[in-house]
Amino acid sequence: MTSMQAWPTELRLSKDRRTLTVAFDNNDRYALSAEYLRVKSPSAEVQGHSPEERKTVPGKRDVMILEIQPVGNYAVRLVFDDMHSTGIYSWDYFADLGRNQEKYWQDYLDELAAKGLSREPALRKG
Repeated sequence: MTSMQAWPTELRLSKDRRTLTVAFDNNDRYALSAEYLRVKSPSAEVQGHSPEERKTVPGKRDVMILEIQPVGNYAVRLVFDDMHSTGIYSWDYFADLGRNQEKYWQDYLDELAAKGLSREPALRKG
């Protein structure tokens, strides 16, 4: 880690488990929704192994974060209530998601629209 990188000072999961606030020692603070974190998961399952393999993840409007598990001193693994848990969120990745939240979120909404997908969860058949 270089001294130019911000170090996290707080990770706070909201009581409803739908927002993770990440604060850094440079005074940056980002409130990141569980949905945003889930659809932007750094996992190979979502990102693929190349840009062409990246997936647009629909139906996660109501997703919640169940657990935050430390990974060394550089990241955390988030466990979501849809059982997705393979993404390792580094401090740099959190900072990038926070700094670019508006652009990344709009890109995601545009991808959903272009693919005819929705943020709403699929209806379960009983």
